[in-house]
Amino acid sequence: MGVELRNVNKEYDGTLIIKNANLKIKNGEFVVFVGPSGCGKSTLMRSIAGLEEITSGDILINDEIITDAPPAKRGVAMVFQSYALYPHMSVYDNMAFSLKLAKVDKVEIANKIKKTAESLQMTELLERLPKNLSGGQRQRVAIGRAIIREPKVFLFDEPLSNLDANLRANTRIEIAKLHNLLKTTMLYVTHDQVEAMTLADKIVVLNKGIIMQVGSPDDLYLRPDNMFVAGFIGSPKMNFIEISKNIEAKNILKKLDSTQNVRHLGIRSEHLFLVKEEESLLSGIVDLAENLGEYILYYVRLEDGNIITVKSNDTDHKKINDNVFMSFNNENLHLFDASQKAIR
Repeated sequence: MGVELRNVNKEYDGTLIIKNANLKIKNGEFVVFVGPSGCGKSTLMRSIAGLEEITSGDILINDEIITDAPPAKRGVAMVFQSYALYPHMSVYDNMAFSLKLAKVDKVEIANKIKKTAESLQMTELLERLPKNLSGGQRQRVAIGRAIIREPKVFLFDEPLSNLDANLRANTRIEIAKLHNLLKTTMLYVTHDQVEAMTLADKIVVLNKGIIMQVGSPDDLYLRPDNMFVAGFIGSPKMNFIEISKNIEAKNILKKLDSTQNVRHLGIRSEHLFLVKEEESLLSGIVDLAENLGEYILYYVRLEDGNIITVKSNDTDHKKINDNVFMSFNNENLHLFDASQKAIR
């Protein structure tokens, strides 16, 4: 096992920030922690790194309990949102610093730096100072400095947050290629769903310090355990319709089997399609239409005032205040009970 958390709790001033976290991560997996601001994802990452002391529970790396081990003895390397490079040192010296402290032979250091720089396509940057690098280049140096230590586990704490959209996309691709090359366990914190869905073998969704669901990107998108995960994963988020407030939803429910505990219907925007009135299951009025080129995103106000989104490739563009009629296939409908848990 690469990384394991056993009943991990973290308390600040009497408040539990991480609540009974249990997680198993296999060697070589790329695992992404996601959740809203303040959910505990960075705290959990820093706890694994040894930068935060947990209140109770155990953390294991490669089946060895490292709960009380200092950061330098855990076999982890962390890449932060801030690059944390030494400004007076060249790229080469930044990358060599930890190896020099460990009294690694100079020839071996040079060989490791050469190999790492080639893998990250930054050989031409080795003599530069950080101030002469772009944001994307600085982040590559920070990643390279982590790689060169050959850790058991890589920890990335929102490493792309300071980059513009284009650089984020490029660096994300580089990180994916790097994982494929190194085959090392990587844990990655982000608030960006695109990063989570495209990078992860496994996603861990947190909310208020609780692990809400763990699974592959497909698991979380197609089979969410609860309304929180269903609403957090996916953009735009899943549409929810409260049955007690919507007559059309009540009629839909009557046609389904085993529905006595259902309180909410969930349907993703791409699974709704526009139809003629006589074929409709839902109806509403267009509140806003966003033409995004490959599709139009309609914000539709239902009779109960709830606004849902519909992705449409229909060439018959609807306008604000137009009446629209919608349908869907039953297999794409999600059902949730009063506690907001999914009903399988």
